[in-house]
Order: sequence, then C-alpha cells, then structure tokens
Amino acid sequence: MALDSIFANKMRSFLTMLGIIIGIASVIAILAVGNGATSQITGTFNDLGASTVSLSVSNEASKSDSLNDKDLQALKTSIPTIERISPDKTLNGTASSTYEKKSALAIGGTPDLQYTNQMMDKGLVYGRYFNQNEYEDAKNVTVVSEDTAAALFKGRKDVVGEKINLASVGGTTISLKIIGVTKGTFAKMQGSFDTSKMPVYLATPLTTMAKLDPTVAAINSVTVQVASKDDIESASKQMVRLLETRHDAVGKDFYTATNFLQALDQVDSVLGLFINFIAAVAGIALLVGGIGVMNIMLVSVTERTREIGTRKALGATTNTILFQFLMESVILSLIGGIIGLILGILLANGVASALDIVPSITMGSIVMVLLFSSAVGVFFGIYPARKAARLDPIEALRYE
Repeated sequence: MALDSIFANKMRSFLTMLGIIIGIASVIAILAVGNGATSQITGTFNDLGASTVSLSVSNEASKSDSLNDKDLQALKTSIPTIERISPDKTLNGTASSTYEKKSALAIGGTPDLQYTNQMMDKGLVYGRYFNQNEYEDAKNVTVVSEDTAAALFKGRKDVVGEKINLASVGGTTISLKIIGVTKGTFAKMQGSFDTSKMPVYLATPLTTMAKLDPTVAAINSVTVQVASKDDIESASKQMVRLLETRHDAVGKDFYTATNFLQALDQVDSVLGLFINFIAAVAGIALLVGGIGVMNIMLVSVTERTREIGTRKALGATTNTILFQFLMESVILSLIGGIIGLILGILLANGVASALDIVPSITMGSIVMVLLFSSAVGVFFGIYPARKAARLDPIEALRYE
C-alpha cells in the first residue's frame, strides 16, 4: 500500500525525494573526491619517503659546526637503521651543449642522492649513477633527466657519453660527462606550461659542484632514509646526539631532525577537517530534504483522512496505520538515497577525472548513506505517521 501510494503520485514523490537526492549526491561526491585527493597527496609523501628524515643545522651555528664528509660517514656507520644519507645542495647556473644553452639547477650530493633527490626521479633509463670513487675524486660526471637531455640535445634522450658545460652565476665553468639519464620530471607536473622556459635538472657529486662554488662544501642540511618508518624517532634522536657530541654542541640545539610523517599527519588532519566541514555543509540539504518528506507526508495524511477512517472502522489498529505511513516516508527516503548515491558516484568520477585523481568510494560510505537516508525517513516520518494513527475513525469518516 505504501508503494502504491508513492507511485500513484510520481511527480510529487520525486519532488519530495529531490532534497534527499541532492544531499546524498553532494556528500558522496565530496567524500569520494576528497578521500581520493587525500590518498594522492599521501602517496606523494610516501614517494618522497615516509621513512625520510631531514637533518638540518641551525643558522646560529658557526661554520665549524656545519656537517662534513666525516660526519656523514660517522652517521651512516654508527646508526645501523640509516640506509642512505646525502646533502641536498643546489646551485643555479646555465648548462650548454653544442646545440642549446639553458638555465640549470644542479643538485649536489653523495651517491645516495639518487634516492634522496626530491627534484629528480630516482629511476634510471640509461647509464648509471655516479659512485663513491667518483664522489671522493670529484670527477666531472653528471646525471641528467630525460627532459634535460631532450632540451639540450634536440629531443634525444639517450645522451650517455655526451658532454655539457655547467657555468655558475659567478662565471666559473666546468665540463661534465653525462653518465646516466633518469626518468623525466615534467611529465609528473599538473597543468599546462611552456617546458621550453623550464630549467634543466642535473645531479653531480657535491665535491665536483664545489669546484664551481666552494661555499657549497659547508653542509647545512642532509636527507636521511632509514630502514623503516618505525625507526624514524629513534634514528632522529641518535643523529642529533651523535652530531652534538662530535661538534661539542650538547644542549645548544644546533641540529634538528624533521621527518615527513609529522608533515603527513598535519596534512591529513587539515584535509580531514576541510572535507568533513564541506560534507557537513552539503548535509544541510539532507535536513531540508527530510523536512520536505515530513511536509508531503502531512499533506498525504490530510488528503487521505477518509481512507484512514475507513481502514480504522474496518479494524485497522493504530500501529498498523502508524507503520503504513512510516513505511511510506522510509521508502521515499531510501529511494532518494539510492538515486543520490548513483548520481554522487557519477559526479565524483566526473570531477575526479577533470582533476586527474582517483575517487575513493568505500563500501562503508555506501552503507552509511543507505542507513542515513532510512534514518531520515524514520525521523521525519514519525510525526505525520503518529498524526494519521491517532485520527478518530468517526471524525475521519465525517471529513470532507
């Protein structure tokens, strides 16, 4: 009987469900796109290294308190959980081949730079990375990205064995032999931009970079990768204590270890609050939809007063009438919830596709939507159903 009543007034039933549909679709789309964006950002942090620690020297420290090669070796040999450690020094200049000349960003470090470098991909497509001997001997070798190779050598990417000249801002120039090519950098960037105006990227031994600018030899920050994210806290404390001991700086707070997990927790917290706030605002449409259901059900009770009186005169109990009208409101809300769920999924996929992210729709979200829409039907249907159930059959039969 509830279904017959709903389908007998299809347009009115649809308009009644419209608030529920819009509310559910909005909440599902926001949660799906928001969770997908959060997962992508979290994945980016994991790519950078969930087990990565940034070790830095305070500006208040003297030059003698800066890090050196011996410090790096001591850290790696004394703390077993450290797998890789490298400075992340950068130098602006120009790189030129026999074909092109481009502004360049050179990144200097130890051989571990291949894995700690956050500006270039660690994956090699041609050749190899520089080794410890080349680092210690300050060999004039370099590793470039595919983008750099293409920009300097007329689109060619396999440029192993070629030479480029790297010039510092001060005018000092050295010739570098390309020994390896990593995956491109620009392909991962979002949006439209003119790649011809982007700088080229290359990685060199820090000792080689010091030939261009001796000031880079003073190491004020290094990137450290530990075996597991569970080792981050203990490794961070050990690194700070070891450096304070080696530089006689105990208690001076010259050295600070910061890990990406702390930043990731902050990002997750901020994104979670933002997504929940937007979803709550969208949820207001559900409240409006629930009020619409209650309004239409009250109208329905008024229209069907004689029907209710007749049913009660024929023996229908108060609970039977209550259940009939309550079921109508629940079915209206549930159908609206299902339609809203489908539209929300389609909307989430459309928006996510435009933003180039993968929407995240969980079974828990689907179940929550269906339960919530049913709850809306029950909550806003109780009053009209009670009003119908309490009608006096004699007065209802007299109603015109």
